[in-house]
Amino acid sequence: MNIPEFQSLFNELRNWLAGKGLAGSELIYSYFFIGLLGVILFLFITIFLTRQLFIGVVKSAKTKSDWQKALFEFRVFRAFALIFGAYIIYNVVPYLFIDFKNGLFYALIFAKIYMVLAVMFAVNAFLNALVSIMESSKKYADKPIRSYKQVAKIVFYIVGFVLILSIILGESPLYVFGGFGAVTAVFILVFRDPILGFVASVQMSAIDLVRVGDWITVEKYGADGEVTEINLTTIKVRNWDKTVTIVPSYAIVSESFKNWRAMEESEGRRIKRHINIKISSIKFCDEELIGRLQSIDFLKDYLKETQTFIERYNAENTVNPNNLVNGRHMTNIGTFRIYAEKYLESNPYINTDLTFMVRQLQATENGLPIEIYVFSKEKGLKRFEEVAADIFDHLLAAVPYFDLEIFQSPSGSDMRNFVRRGDD
Repeated sequence: MNIPEFQSLFNELRNWLAGKGLAGSELIYSYFFIGLLGVILFLFITIFLTRQLFIGVVKSAKTKSDWQKALFEFRVFRAFALIFGAYIIYNVVPYLFIDFKNGLFYALIFAKIYMVLAVMFAVNAFLNALVSIMESSKKYADKPIRSYKQVAKIVFYIVGFVLILSIILGESPLYVFGGFGAVTAVFILVFRDPILGFVASVQMSAIDLVRVGDWITVEKYGADGEVTEINLTTIKVRNWDKTVTIVPSYAIVSESFKNWRAMEESEGRRIKRHINIKISSIKFCDEELIGRLQSIDFLKDYLKETQTFIERYNAENTVNPNNLVNGRHMTNIGTFRIYAEKYLESNPYINTDLTFMVRQLQATENGLPIEIYVFSKEKGLKRFEEVAADIFDHLLAAVPYFDLEIFQSPSGSDMRNFVRRGDD
């Protein structure tokens, strides 16, 4: 229905009322109220039919999909039907208020503002539906889609606000935008977090820093858990203790944090722990100790091959056997390190294709650290800790078999026992 048809309908209404003998103010107010009721009724009918038309088109699809559900859930059809209603109101107002010049001015302003609001409402509903559809897709499930939605809404709301302001002031939108130059500093101050958040979201997406579902650790904010939501200004992290931490988006790109995704995608999770050996317990292996160690399955072949090599080397170099410092000899700490390697190699939960080391670290006042640096095939927190605990349970229990002692700072009871022995 176009404008001439509106004009024709209202002319027929006026002629019909005049034919009933109405004139003057009676004609004017009767024309207005009857026309207003007719417009309201017409709007309800057209909005309902438009909405049903959209719904009918979507329902005609043979299969139900995520986009169909989203369009219904966020009432996108009703929103777009309101745009059609706003268009009707804008075109009807000049004929409805033809006898009220002052009222016509304000009614046109109202109609224009209503049209802008209807478009904003429709775009908002469409963006919500679009984001819902994208989040349900595996392709975009780990992307900060909500951040982009919020930025788009902010931009669109600003444009809508400017249009409404220009309608009220009776000025061009460009004139209103030009006036924003004077308040740019205030605008940046007010929207500092959204601006920083948007820049951070773009950077996170561009270089793939964080995704929904990642395990991250941000020590400054006490966050250690799974990312459940990425918004324009914040990142929501569900910690392993079931609490929730909110981290500013810009903190991810401006400060240090740890993302465990690479570990989860790799073939193993690193075990990097050490045992402090008491240095005074380190010694060369004598025949008695070697004899006891030969009963350990993991060391049988090693001890046999190494002992043969040492004897041949010492014989070829005419080493004086009266002092163990001369020539080559096995040590209990070295033998224990070899045992730890053999034991770890036999562990089915250790990935030997990745970095695999049992090494000495720099000796300290707390003894000589023997570090286990391997990767567990089990990457889940519970199973990983179980594998690591089993390894060190065994190694700690095995240390005394090598005539070694684990370093431990003396406790109060140790000091009391020492004093008592001194008194005795």
